[in-house]
Amino acid sequence: MSAIEARSLYRFFRAGEEETLALQGVSLTVASGELVAVVGPSGSGKSTLFACLAGLDEPDGGAVLVAGKRISHRPEPVRARLRADRIGVLFQSANLIAHLTVEANLALVQALSPGSGGPARAELLASVGLEGRASAYPSELSGGEAARAGLAVALANDPVVLLADEPTGELDSVTEAAVLQLLVAAARRGVAVLAASHSVAVPEAADRTVRLADGRVIG
Repeated sequence: MSAIEARSLYRFFRAGEEETLALQGVSLTVASGELVAVVGPSGSGKSTLFACLAGLDEPDGGAVLVAGKRISHRPEPVRARLRADRIGVLFQSANLIAHLTVEANLALVQALSPGSGGPARAELLASVGLEGRASAYPSELSGGEAARAGLAVALANDPVVLLADEPTGELDSVTEAAVLQLLVAAARRGVAVLAASHSVAVPEAADRTVRLADGRVIG
């Protein structure tokens, strides 16, 4: 069984008489323990694809399955529960709630998924090199620390799938390399990792690359 599967996803948006086809029959399958880079120019559909995969947006056609369970075309409470239990999401920024400490951010994610059996918070922080930063607030973190704390939050529910949308877009090359090492480590532990990025370093670290253009898979 694949960890996540997209079957012929279509998504379009209308603004007045204008219609944009953001996804045009996109299909992909990612296995547990695999790191897949999703690349393509701006407007190719990467962020729309990731929103549909996470159940944050609904495709107009096709389906998304996570660990064999359909997450698309289901009521929002059902999608939210599946997301909390099975999916970690890492955005380019805004991964942390500003008024909570790093540890409290982790605790919130684990409270939303009480049956996930997520790792101990101290162990999780140690795995991303943030020992001693549990009581820090997001505003007190450096850019690299915030990126690693965001990754820890995305992994706090012990997800089946990690979706990382431009996870290194605002980082210097040294910090980018450190975050990519952590994504590789997550895949080696059995997490299915998809990382969308414009950076050449991401596909170099990945097991394979999916290329998008104009809402279609081209390679």
